[in-house]
Amino acid sequence: MAEQSPYSQARLPAHLALRIALAARALKGVDTACLLQALIAAVGEPITEARLAKLRASRLRSRLLEAGSAETPSSPLVLTDRQLQQALGLLKGRGVKMPEEPLPKPQAYQEGDLQDSIRIACASDGGERLDGIFSNCTRFLIYQISPRESRLIALREPGSCRKDMDRHAYRAELLQDCQLLYTLSIGGPAAAKVVRAGVHPVKLARALPAREIVEELQRVLATAPPPWLAKAMRRSRDSSHDFSVITP
Repeated sequence: MAEQSPYSQARLPAHLALRIALAARALKGVDTACLLQALIAAVGEPITEARLAKLRASRLRSRLLEAGSAETPSSPLVLTDRQLQQALGLLKGRGVKMPEEPLPKPQAYQEGDLQDSIRIACASDGGERLDGIFSNCTRFLIYQISPRESRLIALREPGSCRKDMDRHAYRAELLQDCQLLYTLSIGGPAAAKVVRAGVHPVKLARALPAREIVEELQRVLATAPPPWLAKAMRRSRDSSHDFSVITP
């Protein structure tokens, strides 16, 4: 049976994959697969930013020598201290910057264009990703979603508010035409202000492409929405709200 590639054991986040590729380039004679195998032996799985932060040069060296010996027993791996320290720094993110994703372009939209649609906001810090926190995200991606079609209709950047203004209320006011807010985190006081603006907050456990949320909502709208979504769709600005922060 063929040996399983280290890459198939876990799908690495893009920023960690970039760090490992750059670190392998700094280590002469070590390819990316060999480094990945050594890292799994050194920090365990899954490889995370927190685990890499605790990695020491001595442990990295010993695991690399083991992996190198297993790969090419007749040609011992030679690692200089300078190479090792440079690779360790790259693994921990020193001097590594991810290329910024281009911002998506909103599509034209007029009220009533999409029948039976809802409007959602996604907290975002980069590209077309849901990867932000309500209280300090760079922008909100605004989507109009129906069972048959979806459009990104706006990018709303809160910027800074005046010192005499409530920051959470200011941000909530930007979303008052939305039915749902998706965010990685939102505190109780902030959630109360979002609900007061007529928006239903939904907290997710991890960052993901915003389009995944859009596509999932389309499927739900085309079938039967769960109670928390049906309630959000029925909500009226003049009625009282009893929404809590939901993790679907």
